Amino acid sequence: MKITPFNIIAGILLIVGFIIIVFRFSLGLGAVTNLNQENPWGLWIGFDVLCGVTLAAGGYVIASAVHLFGLKDYRIVLRSAILTGFLGYFFVVVGLMFDLGRPWRLPYPMFVSLGAQSVMFLVAWHVALYLTVQFLEFSPAVFEWINWKTAHKWASRILAGACIAGVILSTLHQSALGALFLLAPTKVHPLWYSPLIPIFFFVSSIIAGLSMVIFESTLSHRIFKNQVDPAQHEQLNRVTLGLGRAASVGLLCYFFLKLVGLAHDGTWDLLGTPMGTWFLVEILIFVLLPCFLFAWGVRNKNMSLVRFTALLTVIGIVINRLNISVIGFNIDATERYFPSWMEFAVTIAIVTLGLVTFRWIVNRMPVLREHPEYEEAL
Repeated sequence: MKITPFNIIAGILLIVGFIIIVFRFSLGLGAVTNLNQENPWGLWIGFDVLCGVTLAAGGYVIASAVHLFGLKDYRIVLRSAILTGFLGYFFVVVGLMFDLGRPWRLPYPMFVSLGAQSVMFLVAWHVALYLTVQFLEFSPAVFEWINWKTAHKWASRILAGACIAGVILSTLHQSALGALFLLAPTKVHPLWYSPLIPIFFFVSSIIAGLSMVIFESTLSHRIFKNQVDPAQHEQLNRVTLGLGRAASVGLLCYFFLKLVGLAHDGTWDLLGTPMGTWFLVEILIFVLLPCFLFAWGVRNKNMSLVRFTALLTVIGIVINRLNISVIGFNIDATERYFPSWMEFAVTIAIVTLGLVTFRWIVNRMPVLREHPEYEEAL
């Protein structure tokens, strides 16, 4: 491994994270987190799980566009989107293992206590199945890497079926994560609680997926430019404009859905409170503003503006999930929760490990490029 600034920093972050994880499993959650009986979940659920699942939605969004709607131009970002989605879901499970008091009981909702009417039962099965589906969708790249042509042939044949299964599972578990908060109507701040929250989660996941693909593909084509055919750069610009156009429409729909939620729940009067101001910042600065910025950038073919807006939208999605699960959750608690530095360190270590894994795979497998022996693989 080369000694580079990235490798040095990544190594330090991973070592610190590993040490804290050892403390967590040997001394318990209380030794490394600020969680307690009144605040039983925090950053590891709010960011590592909820944000991780949402930002990994690019896999099913692009796969459905290519395999179900026949938008072949988007194939150049398909494998990177699926890989990002697969790693996102995988490290969501890793992060969940650190947060659970008894992580060895993770399979219980699926195999032991079969509560078919439980939201957690649905989420557990959907995430496990979708993780498997995403591996199947990415497996052609693995088989090209090891040059296993027979397996590649069969894997390519099931792509459409896997994509359909992935869309169904994603629709269910993205909304089911929102439905989880329906169980806590008195704990979520009224401005973020709504019977429509499953719909909010699903629609915003599509927006997050589109924006994340723009952001990830931009970085990938710059960092791994030796892996990319120069002719693809112009095609990537057209694809980015298409994704930005779709994201703009999605944001507009999401904004009006949020207004419908306010009208349905009758919480207009809360907009004049401090939390109401923060709510307005979320929907005006991180929803409505990106909607118009995307539209302006696409209309004027301003690639820099479209890519900047994608990053702004991703930040907005993260803020929304944290508002629901951490900032606006358990708002009346006598002791407000704020993550410890060790919780931040573990989260940063998980993100770093995901980046290192992504880099390792892209440098070896045909993710951003076509394998010369497999025509039109991407």
